[in-house]
Amino acid sequence: MWIEVCKVDDIEAEDLIRFDHDGQTFAIYRSEDDEYFATAGLCTHEKVHLADGLVMGDIIECPKHNGRFNYKTGEAKGAPVCVNLKTFPIKTDADTVWMMIG
Repeated sequence: MWIEVCKVDDIEAEDLIRFDHDGQTFAIYRSEDDEYFATAGLCTHEKVHLADGLVMGDIIECPKHNGRFNYKTGEAKGAPVCVNLKTFPIKTDADTVWMMIG
């Protein structure tokens, strides 16, 4: 099921926002190339919200212990994280960002 997440301009380039839906937290990213991506919103290490983290290129750095993930693939890239993030399909149409869940 596709759900509406936000407007395309709600996220700055090379940044992310938190998105909560149906008891779950997600992180929605906008790359420097204006592509959009979605991952689970909590770090797999200690369940900290990634929306408070730092985006550098295609990496999101957790704000608590500086673990790093590739937000495009979900791959864990740096200690202390060792479990990948779940990723979700994203699409845009006109001015809206949509995410596939379920």
